[in-house]
Amino acid sequence: MAEFTLPKNSKIKGKGHAYRAPEATKVKKLKVYRWDPDKRENPRYDTYEVDLEHCGPMVLDALIKIKNEIDPTLTFRRSCREGICGSCSMNMNGRNGLACTTSLDELPGEIRITPLPHMEVVKDLVPDFTHFYAQYASIKPWLQTVTPPPSGKERLQSPEQREKLDGLYECILCACCSASCPSYWWNSDKFLGPAILLQAYRWISDSRDEMTGERLDALEDPFRLYRCHTIMNCANACPKGLNPAKAIAETKKLMVERQI
Repeated sequence: MAEFTLPKNSKIKGKGHAYRAPEATKVKKLKVYRWDPDKRENPRYDTYEVDLEHCGPMVLDALIKIKNEIDPTLTFRRSCREGICGSCSMNMNGRNGLACTTSLDELPGEIRITPLPHMEVVKDLVPDFTHFYAQYASIKPWLQTVTPPPSGKERLQSPEQREKLDGLYECILCACCSASCPSYWWNSDKFLGPAILLQAYRWISDSRDEMTGERLDALEDPFRLYRCHTIMNCANACPKGLNPAKAIAETKKLMVERQI
């Protein structure tokens, strides 16, 4: 587009590029992590200037504008743009969150954007969720029963039983909490992390599920559950306002109760 140009002297200390919007009246700078596995180059940061007068209010709007109008090689995940799918999770100015629900005005000055920390990178802002999803599958996140369902009816819950799932079912698996947890950084090969343990407790708490004992047995391990030290980074990072640390503590409580 005419309003964006790449200056001839675009190198920044030989490690990145600066893309400027010379005619913009209200400019926001975004310093974005870049890495392409197909190129034998070290990761770098590229700096982009976005005219806020012609851009939506969210960080994701700015990234989409950069990709559409400035640099089509920029790679990131996005889908719903409504804070529902969790696809656009990334680190913005040192804090994990969803780009689609994080306002540009919330981040003063230059915005530094990187992939979620301590996760392998596929390309640019795209983290590799293969291991994360495998851990999710390991907790068997579906209703497990042994008794036949009522003939022609659903398995019912009382309002009180259903209320126990509040604060659990809303998790969108964005991994913001797990990627903010030092215990997960150090032991992600064995520790399930806050996101997956929140999901595990969601099914343990479900009155319709009949495999509570088996689910607890699967978590009875020095690493899978007990690496949590309740530092609350997970609750602070969750874009949905959930508290994985509380769910983990409740799971530990159930572990003790069944041994008494």
